[in-house]
Amino acid sequence: MRWVLPLIILAGPLAVQDAQPKLGPNAVPITADNTSIRSQDALDYWAFASFVKPQFTTSACFIATVTAALNGLNGLAPHAEDTVMTQQALLELTDNADWAGLSAEGGDGVTFQQLVDFTKLALAADGMAKRSVTVLHPTEATDAAMKDVRAMLAANEASADNAVMLYFNQGVVTGDWDGPHISLIGAYDAEKDNVLILEVDQEWYIPYWTPVSVLMEAMVKPTSAEHGPLEGETGGLVMIDAIAG
Repeated sequence: MRWVLPLIILAGPLAVQDAQPKLGPNAVPITADNTSIRSQDALDYWAFASFVKPQFTTSACFIATVTAALNGLNGLAPHAEDTVMTQQALLELTDNADWAGLSAEGGDGVTFQQLVDFTKLALAADGMAKRSVTVLHPTEATDAAMKDVRAMLAANEASADNAVMLYFNQGVVTGDWDGPHISLIGAYDAEKDNVLILEVDQEWYIPYWTPVSVLMEAMVKPTSAEHGPLEGETGGLVMIDAIAG
């Protein structure tokens, strides 16, 4: 979710001098680093990247991310008459005014627990009730928490039959605004200890890599008071598990 402040347009050399880079030092766009995607299996990237679409409002990052996760797990439908599920179609499928309001333009967005709740509801509504949801909601960036995060990322990287969604403070990673956001994990490079985030905030970003240590900082940073009902909220990982057996 992103709240946009008024933009002041500057002209001449001052505008160039004061311009900030698109990404801060903690994020590397996939266009600048795609070696592991090309040289390794990268099962999640190839299964999910094509289904990640821009959030349809500035408050709909959770809808966009869950929709991408479900579409990637289901794969492309086999018949010409079948459509690819959209964010609006998922809202209609779950048929709940609260979720529609939270994701509408100017909506509050969701807490971490609401992301978990909506994911479970969406799975049931889409006929995927056999899949369970595993939650990792660290409160501090401890060594034990880092170990748990890496373990979940590694499990996700090993199979395209699960999906991991990330609730995090986007600005910690991108160097831009200070606020909560949700996107899909696209890959984990264990050798470099880097994570690829498949951004749904596509008005501003494309997929980018960030170190797990930065990701951890972004997950445990509390949301500031300017975000109203989300104040104090911290993030984590939400995994849609593979079908047992």
